[in-house]
Amino acid sequence: QVQLVESGGGLVQAGGSLRLSCAASGRFFSINDMGWYRQAPGKERELVAWITSGSSTNYAESVKERFTISRDNAKKTVYLHMNMLKFEDTAVYSCYADILKYRASLSSERFWGQGTEVTVSS
Repeated sequence: QVQLVESGGGLVQAGGSLRLSCAASGRFFSINDMGWYRQAPGKERELVAWITSGSSTNYAESVKERFTISRDNAKKTVYLHMNMLKFEDTAVYSCYADILKYRASLSSERFWGQGTEVTVSS
């Protein structure tokens, strides 16, 4: 059973920082891409950032220069460092991991974290 467990959300003032973590556990062969989506009330889900197994990173324009995604492959964990937070960053943040369950798997399977709330007060 593969699980992704998130931590690190909360309430922060505008201009502040938070770090989200998402740790994968269970039996599987390897992890390909990992990333973060967010969904604000009344808005569509937005892909915030993702990182490949080789640690190449990509960001939504709205968070470039403020957010940094990183991963620790030994810990099977992806992080989202969020700086200079704005009111409009308020959302539920969900991590994902594209996991190869077996060495012979032809494609990866996407697993999701439970979601963590980030609230930025103005």
